[in-house]
Amino acid sequence: MTSTPRTPPLSLAAPFALGGLTLRNRLVATAHATAAVTEGAPTEADAAYWRRLARGGVGMVITGGTVVAPESTLPLRYLTEAWRPETKDAVRRRAEAITDEGAVAVAQLVHLGRETLGAGTYYAPVSAAAVRSPREATAPRPLSAEEVRGVVDAFRISAEISVQAGFHGVELHAGHGYLLSQFLSRANNTRDDEYGDRIALTAQVIDAIRTEIGELPIGVRVSVEPGEDSGLGLDDLTELLPRLCAAAPFAYVNVTTGVRNTYVPGMATTRPPLLESVARLRSAVALPLLVGQGFRSVADIERALDSGADLVGMARPFMADPDFARKVIAGDERSVRPCTSCNEGCRTFEPTGSCSVNPELGPPGAAGRPAVPLLLTRPGGRNGPVAGGPVAVLGAGPAGMECATELARSGVDVTVFDTARQAGGQAHLASLAPHRPGWQKFVDYQREQLADFGVRVLLGTSPDPDDLAAYARIVLATGAEEEPVRVPGELPTLTSTDFLRRYADVVPAAPRIAVLDDGFGWWQGISAAESALAGGAREVTVITPGTGFATGLSPENRTQLMNRLTGASLRVVAMSTVTSTTTDGVCLRHALDGHETHLAADVLVIVGERHPRRPDFAPADHQSVRAVGDCVVPRRIAHAVAEGRAAAEALAARAARPL
Repeated sequence: MTSTPRTPPLSLAAPFALGGLTLRNRLVATAHATAAVTEGAPTEADAAYWRRLARGGVGMVITGGTVVAPESTLPLRYLTEAWRPETKDAVRRRAEAITDEGAVAVAQLVHLGRETLGAGTYYAPVSAAAVRSPREATAPRPLSAEEVRGVVDAFRISAEISVQAGFHGVELHAGHGYLLSQFLSRANNTRDDEYGDRIALTAQVIDAIRTEIGELPIGVRVSVEPGEDSGLGLDDLTELLPRLCAAAPFAYVNVTTGVRNTYVPGMATTRPPLLESVARLRSAVALPLLVGQGFRSVADIERALDSGADLVGMARPFMADPDFARKVIAGDERSVRPCTSCNEGCRTFEPTGSCSVNPELGPPGAAGRPAVPLLLTRPGGRNGPVAGGPVAVLGAGPAGMECATELARSGVDVTVFDTARQAGGQAHLASLAPHRPGWQKFVDYQREQLADFGVRVLLGTSPDPDDLAAYARIVLATGAEEEPVRVPGELPTLTSTDFLRRYADVVPAAPRIAVLDDGFGWWQGISAAESALAGGAREVTVITPGTGFATGLSPENRTQLMNRLTGASLRVVAMSTVTSTTTDGVCLRHALDGHETHLAADVLVIVGERHPRRPDFAPADHQSVRAVGDCVVPRRIAHAVAEGRAAAEALAARAARPL
């Protein structure tokens, strides 16, 4: 590779003393989980995940998804049940996986309280008072004083078991709208007993745990909740934290933002939300300060440390690249596989957490994300496929660039061709929409990797059979194209692809935009609507044959989308389709009763089906051809990246075989 590591930033790489422990650097993997848990106990796959993460050089690892009481369990039981002694051996595997690789291991403990995570539950939700969560349909049952003391004991028992299993300390989750934060919130805690003092419950939990684990570190995670009436804003925290620390000393405070469905920000959040508040937090608390959420770059991490943070935390970036810490400490930020903040694989848990851009993170029992490139042709010669030689990759989208990079990493001579003049394929197209910059960040990373490995990339080139004759092995990664939907009438009509490329020019002359979605509620229609608004459209109407808007998105992405669209000139017409157009609008028909209406519009944007795009060429007898990504079947970027990687591994393995 040709990249030259720079001098590592001293503040980021410096060790840090915490409660008698020494962290090897200032980077922390903040609490998250992959749901590789069976009946409340972490599995071997769970331990393997944490081991790989810790091996990447991070200073401290905080494990998440660990509950302290039965009423916080879910029917699928993929949260770790810390209060049960029979889970101790499984929890020990998790702790040892982290500590064996040199990281400090901390177990975050949580009681969900009135939050159900949007999943079914066997138990009635509980809280400080009968104040309904905006994310739930009904108000919780208030806990009695005796039950609150039972919660204290649940945390104590869970902390004891966690430390006995090998964790260096525990972190109390008093943020994101869960039970401890419900007691800290002036909006939720309306009690008139001893627990009406907002810090009382958390202080008692700290004291109870201290009797069990001695001087081992106890951290407290809090979050700045959005809205003036949230009851737990930055002003509340800067008042509560000093009081809490004085009443029940603890080792560090971990500050983040948000509540369920907002605390994992999507691509629209391009800078760490707390970055401008670090100095204020530093002045409010004397104990070690960990700040997190939205950190992606060395520049932002360094700025947070310079502003007074002692530690900086991230979660999803370590899922995208578990070697994040090692790389940035070595000054090689350029080689970090970037988290795009897409909130897809990491938030769906099907069956466990994954990452759209990291094909190495697979389900339990798999070495990576399962992927099978399509073998289109084999060589016709008697001796079978040629083992070595150069490889031609047709397509410089995510699949093609992933394939080419991995081939080059393995020492294979590879050339990338693409008819487009811009690399990135569908990922680049998606990044043209407002609030979707993460995809271009990934494209840029892939381009830089190709350059660093010396891969020849020929853009704006359509190779003919003579150009490809020197290549015995060809990988098609030519992507997909959107098929126009024909609607009779006179109104100008564009595909969503064309509109994304041209909206800045189209909208000023056509301020009333109608978007006909395909009914699956994915980003093509959403991005068309947001692009129209960004272009200055006076009216935007999304028409969908489906039952609602943005129904294909994860809860986090959907909630954040709706938050940023609040107040926009956007309407949604559900369960309807466009039957024809006129010179000044579209004719709609309702899917159920067939009622027809007319909607004024200047342009109709239609989300059409995407079809595989493959070059029309006949391979020579000596050539094998594989297809990956959307040119097999159009799907998500995770499929493209994983299939590109799998094709490269298969070709490299073939080349490595002795003749």
